[in-house]
Amino acid sequence: QVQLVESGGGSVQTGGSLTLSCVVSELPYGVDSMGWFRQAPGKEREGVATIYTGSTYYADSVKGRFTISQDNAENTVYLQMDSLKPEDTAMYYCAAGYYVSRWLMLSSRHYTYWGQGTQVTVAV
Repeated sequence: QVQLVESGGGSVQTGGSLTLSCVVSELPYGVDSMGWFRQAPGKEREGVATIYTGSTYYADSVKGRFTISQDNAENTVYLQMDSLKPEDTAMYYCAAGYYVSRWLMLSSRHYTYWGQGTQVTVAV
């Protein structure tokens, strides 16, 4: 059974840092893209950072502040978040899918497997 389990969320002050982790198990053969997405109340889910064969893709709003990485030996994907802002407050989801195109790496529609999410709250 495919499982993606996120951890590391919490509450921080503006300018603080958090590291999210996603432990992945039982992914089907061919699943090769991993990513982090977020959804704030009343807003659509948006791509934050994704990774495919070492290439990384970031939303403009997080470039220079967030870093996605992958440890294949530990089956874990990380999201290092620095210089956090109140607008980063959201539920963060880990996702896995099949590579389609680099232009679609931040599109949630192309990810098949999802975790339950971890809440990140950034106080003013």
